[in-house]
Amino acid sequence: MIHFLKLILPAVMLLGGSSISLAENVIEVPLCAGDATKTLQAAIDKAASYKGKPVTIKLMPGNYDISRAESSAHFYHVSNTTSEDENPDRTMHIGLWMRGVDNLTIDGGGACFVTHGEMTSFVIDGCRNVTLKNFTLTAADPSVPEFKVLWVGKGSFTAEITEPSQFEIDDEGKFYFIGEGWKLEENGANGAQPIRSVQVFYPDRNVTGRCDSPLRGYRSARQIGDRVVQFFYDDARFVNPGEVYQLRHTIRNEVAALICNSKDVRLENLELNFIGNFGLVGQFTENITYDNIRCRPRIGSARTDAGFADFVQMSGCRGKLKIVNSYFEGAHDDPINIHGTHLKTVGSEAANKLTVRYMHGQSFGFTPFFKGDEVELVDRHTLNAVSSAKVKDVRRIDDYNYELTLDRTLPELPAGYSLDDLAVENVTWTPEVEIRNNYFSRTPTRGILITTRGKSVIADNTFFRIPMPAILVSDDARGWWESGPVHDLTIRNNLFIECSSPAICVSPEIDRIDKPVHKNIVIEGNRFITDRGNVINVKASENVTVKNNVFDVPAASSLTMEDMIGEENTSNLKVVGNHFVSTPK
Repeated sequence: MIHFLKLILPAVMLLGGSSISLAENVIEVPLCAGDATKTLQAAIDKAASYKGKPVTIKLMPGNYDISRAESSAHFYHVSNTTSEDENPDRTMHIGLWMRGVDNLTIDGGGACFVTHGEMTSFVIDGCRNVTLKNFTLTAADPSVPEFKVLWVGKGSFTAEITEPSQFEIDDEGKFYFIGEGWKLEENGANGAQPIRSVQVFYPDRNVTGRCDSPLRGYRSARQIGDRVVQFFYDDARFVNPGEVYQLRHTIRNEVAALICNSKDVRLENLELNFIGNFGLVGQFTENITYDNIRCRPRIGSARTDAGFADFVQMSGCRGKLKIVNSYFEGAHDDPINIHGTHLKTVGSEAANKLTVRYMHGQSFGFTPFFKGDEVELVDRHTLNAVSSAKVKDVRRIDDYNYELTLDRTLPELPAGYSLDDLAVENVTWTPEVEIRNNYFSRTPTRGILITTRGKSVIADNTFFRIPMPAILVSDDARGWWESGPVHDLTIRNNLFIECSSPAICVSPEIDRIDKPVHKNIVIEGNRFITDRGNVINVKASENVTVKNNVFDVPAASSLTMEDMIGEENTSNLKVVGNHFVSTPK
């Protein structure tokens, strides 16, 4: 048993101008006046010196400011972020950089990390057994600023700029959102980032949707009150009082967090009020748990947005991925996306060698295969496996191209086929998934995207007014190149409230049908409150069971049970024990 008082008192180090008290395996970091970035990094570096012995960094309730200006600059390629044209410099600006630190716990104890500037809050790279818990993450200058429409007149409207976003208006009447080191203007004037994506929040329905920018074509702006701006136009504006607009550029040059090349990582009891520039990214990591993470605007604030794009993006992970007891509200893209990456085959220098290439511009540069991994060659048109092999060696050619040496010769291709028709998936790096007891709302896209062959359960979740499929099972090797097939998926006891049609969509992106892509899917015990048909739609799959679900439609609706379930090229589809009820309004 550690006697903290006795051991802490004799050992005090001065780091970055602030005192850090040290006890055996415990590093306590008091609140820091001003920027805490270097002090926090010093605590992490001290933890690394324990060489794998269990160590806890303890913080205090209150704000710890972390900044891009004082961050650690490190080069990373991250899945689903930016192309070389969008962002030629892959340097990330990291607030808390954990590299090769094992058996580490950061216990926030109610602390709040406040970011300043566009930056990556934390990176866990090459670590084992790391837990982050009990803190809040927010931004002093969120890169998705907002305003609320107050009044609309002929040729102008007035809006209140939502705190904490700052703005300025130049002598020519150009309006800029401003943050630490960045500016945002409708057309990218004077070196600012241009607005490229806009969402509108409708408070009467508690939903958001993509829309055109309300600042498109504005003539000038002027400030007429505290945080109140009047925008002038030559034409009519299709905005209404009470609507809230969320505006952003679309360059994912940073991520909220990166967990890569690691094992046994746990994030628990986190309040994530702003997830900047991209989401929480897991990349080639084994066993990640998210438990009670709350991605949402700060309760009591006027903000309606909590993220720049996706909330949780898992790319090429393995082991067990758990996302439980969590809350997802206010994303600018998908709350959860779990997938691998197809690489296209582009050449073969020998009978057992393949050259493969990253194809989507926003995913490249990170090592996609390792010696001993199992891979499948996949028909890009049907998404069916052609053959499998193990990797004996990997040679990196450049950021996009890799040469694989396999443990067997390549198969003969059917007549009319070439290597251009094939892709390769890393089968070893495909996780089992549990997504349970979560809430999803206020997103313009899907709720969950899942493409993994590992045993997966999506259960006891609530989806509120999701405008695209609340659950999408895709797989493709021609668009986003996100792999792969589902082999064992259960969707059970979820509540879908006024979601899109279909609410559950199983739809691999194929242009030819050979044999089913997905298999062994059970959809049972769910409740769908809907006024639409085609609630469940399944394509190119086999062994699909839809049972004991409840379809709750308005009493005056003409919908029938036959309208609820659609299928295409699906074999062994069992539809049993479902109920169709009509609820008076």
